[in-house]
Amino acid sequence: MAAKRTRLTAIERREQLISIGCKVFASNGYDATTVEEIAQKAGVTKPVVYEHFGGKEGLYAVVVDREVQHLVTTISNSLTSSEHPRRIVENTALALLDYIEDHTDGFRVLVRDAPRGQSEGYYSSVIGDVASKVEHLLADRFKAANLDAKSAPLYAQMLVGLIAQVGQWWLEERSLDKATVAAHVVNLTWLGLRNLRPKPELLRDKDK
Repeated sequence: MAAKRTRLTAIERREQLISIGCKVFASNGYDATTVEEIAQKAGVTKPVVYEHFGGKEGLYAVVVDREVQHLVTTISNSLTSSEHPRRIVENTALALLDYIEDHTDGFRVLVRDAPRGQSEGYYSSVIGDVASKVEHLLADRFKAANLDAKSAPLYAQMLVGLIAQVGQWWLEERSLDKATVAAHVVNLTWLGLRNLRPKPELLRDKDK
């Protein structure tokens, strides 16, 4: 006698569809994903997906919103105003790599193609938010070091942008473990931060 199939509650079904949708969007990209495929993998009919999310667009929006919250929370929780600049670099790098390791499919969704008509990718938007948080931390440290705090936003963009790019590389290239990657990021960025000049100059300007 066949085992009786357990019926999912509405909340359980919604969570199942979000989980499956995330995997399919990560694998196929938005345009190549269909409601039919998601329904088939979930063992339901297409109307069930429409009932919960109104269609592919609605499910995609929920998946993205959830992953954005995961990423922002992960990185924000790693940063505190009392941190030394080196710790800021280290914590930001490790937090992003932690997220990629724990939410690989979600990260793929954020960095993959977005629906047509969207001018800016979700990942770029998140990284911009993270840079704003780092900016305020760096500004305090710049003041303490008698550096121009007005330049903190630029350094925050450079720092977070570098870490964000490394994260995308590490998504596919796992020959180095997470701690090693973070250590190399710190090695490069901390040496730069530690030796900042109050008034940086280009070599070409010195030759004039």
